[in-house]
Amino acid sequence: MKVEMVDLKSQYNKIKAEVNTGIQECLDNTAFINGPAVKEFQKDFEKYLNVKHVIPCANGTDALQIAMMALDLKPGDEVICPAFTYVATAEVIGLLGLKPIMVDVDENTFNIELKDLEKHLTPDTKAIVPVHLYGQSADMENIIEFAKKHNLFVIEDNAQAIGSDYTFTDGTVKKTGTIGDIGCTSFFPSKNLGCYGDGGALMTNNDDLAIKIRMIANHGQQKKYHHKVLGCNSRLDTIQAAVLKVKLKYLDEYSTARNKMATYYDKNLKTVAEIQVPERAQNSTHVFHQYTLKVKNGKRDELQKYLGEKNIPSMVYYPIPLYKQEAFQQYVEGNFRLPVTEKLCSEVISLPIHTEFDQEVADFIISEIKNFFSNN
Repeated sequence: MKVEMVDLKSQYNKIKAEVNTGIQECLDNTAFINGPAVKEFQKDFEKYLNVKHVIPCANGTDALQIAMMALDLKPGDEVICPAFTYVATAEVIGLLGLKPIMVDVDENTFNIELKDLEKHLTPDTKAIVPVHLYGQSADMENIIEFAKKHNLFVIEDNAQAIGSDYTFTDGTVKKTGTIGDIGCTSFFPSKNLGCYGDGGALMTNNDDLAIKIRMIANHGQQKKYHHKVLGCNSRLDTIQAAVLKVKLKYLDEYSTARNKMATYYDKNLKTVAEIQVPERAQNSTHVFHQYTLKVKNGKRDELQKYLGEKNIPSMVYYPIPLYKQEAFQQYVEGNFRLPVTEKLCSEVISLPIHTEFDQEVADFIISEIKNFFSNN
């Protein structure tokens, strides 16, 4: 049985006619940069997210960098981020001459630990980058409250949670990526809303920030050849926008399918004593960019090897805390440790999950996981 970590081919085949039509329109009008589909997708995405401004860009890493540039952060300023995340979150902080301050995460939701924010706050702290990991929101109400109390910016890394809803205690519901000062996302092909190449976007409800973000992403110019600030060249190309315009219509359907598969996994794996199925945050919907188990008996790596032998793909997101990566040694003391992050790095494993739920495939994966633990 062939098992895919993400079944993009089957997904494409279902929307092939629409996607091909959109791409052909781009080819026919030859507007490959800033063509009509870019503006159309931007408007559709703004409506979907209920946000005032979406600024498309070249990729999710650019989105994070442009966000920090737009907030006028200066070299030496400290930016708090989780240590249990993809490298891009902290990478752009260092690239801009800022200092990444890595904090621990909640053991069950995998998102930034509020109690750890206070411990790492200094007079140089200027921003927080919560990452909505695996598909559900960080505790944004308390993060926003903390940020306001200490006059900090909030930049949401929403690359894994597009479509997730966060509910505040007063009943207000907002999409992740629209809650902080700026939200950032990636349209990498395997994302829940992915294109067929690279792509990204920034989201904000702040008119002034939107103007500045657009300038920075376009060589620092509002008017051609008039450069007000130092910027970069970061664009979503028209063909990718045409793909995203089609796929956005199906995003909620994709999330429903992912949840169906996650629920099926939960039902059939929660009785396995050696693993813990994902926990849903009470105030956030989950879009299951990843379905991530915790292996509690120290046999995560053995399980991954076994699954590989059965041609079942799996991934470890992430095997090494960022502060233990060679690239970040200059930012931490030699004895720096975050216990939950280190524990998770040794326990987590993500199983195949995608929009084309196939119960036969799911049953095969579940049976092999049970086989492994019954024999180990």
